[in-house]
Amino acid sequence: MAQKKRKKKQKETQLQKKRFKPLIVKIGIATLFIVIAAFFIFNNCDDDPNDVNYYTFKKEGELTFTDSSANSIVKIDIEIADSDYERQLGLMNRESMEELQGMLFIFPAERYQSFWMLNTLFSLDMLFINSKNEIVTIHKNTTPLSQQGYPSSMPAKFVLEVIAGFTDKYNINEGDKVFWIGTKINI
Repeated sequence: MAQKKRKKKQKETQLQKKRFKPLIVKIGIATLFIVIAAFFIFNNCDDDPNDVNYYTFKKEGELTFTDSSANSIVKIDIEIADSDYERQLGLMNRESMEELQGMLFIFPAERYQSFWMLNTLFSLDMLFINSKNEIVTIHKNTTPLSQQGYPSSMPAKFVLEVIAGFTDKYNINEGDKVFWIGTKINI
């Protein structure tokens, strides 16, 4: 009788071991998966969240300002922002821009536009331009790093950003026109 009880206990112990083996394997696989996932997540994180990519000017065209009598005022080099990503990035995270440089934003349709200065480190003049290449709104000396909106007073298809003070220095006014050629687009 004692021998039967011993054999029965041995069978129960073996049965319990068989039941726990799959559970142990599942726990091991889950742990391995978590460790691997954590490795990839932490490996893809930046070491310093304050690291910022700074961008520099890339000449992609030239833009000429003309007055209402079609007299040439000044010509500048332009970088063209004609994709959603480029328009969203704009002049953010740039340390400076030269006086005779600007960024021309090209939109798919003429409509009311509004810009802000989030992550823009220096003051700008913003010129809103309609589909006839006429300047319809100018915002001068915008506030760096601001979330304040700078809207167009009329529908605009293009927006040109130049350094603050540019429009005063060259006497650029609403009603003046712009014409440009570019390596990315000609309009």
